[in-house]
Amino acid sequence: MSGIVVGYNGTKNAEAALTWAMDRAAAEGRPLIVLTVNEVAMNPYTGSPSEVPADRDLLEKARQDAEQTARRLAARHSPEPKVAVKAMNGLVGEELVAASEDADMLVIGSSGQREFPALRVSAVATKVAHYSRCPVVIVPPAT
Repeated sequence: MSGIVVGYNGTKNAEAALTWAMDRAAAEGRPLIVLTVNEVAMNPYTGSPSEVPADRDLLEKARQDAEQTARRLAARHSPEPKVAVKAMNGLVGEELVAASEDADMLVIGSSGQREFPALRVSAVATKVAHYSRCPVVIVPPAT
């Protein structure tokens, strides 16, 4: 999965990260992988993801949203960057770290709390920054 990988969850912060990653991919001629993860429950005994039937529908909705947003943002560039959307059920932090194994760069939003300076970067962003195997860009919230 070489290229730029961007985490996308449908939020404004995720769209800011996708916009930044799309601009970078277009400028550098790199492929862009939009990774959307439907967060599922964690099995308390094994620590692994535990899916239920409803997760299939949630995953499909997340995939469609990521594809629509990526198409809309890619259309702003000429030529359009090569974009692929990958959707999966799992634990967001773990899936983003796993994606970093083969990525040239990982881009995520910082969906922390603005009102509390110590919480400006989310727990997922902190985990990804600590454990990723490639450079990580944490895009601040759009103002």
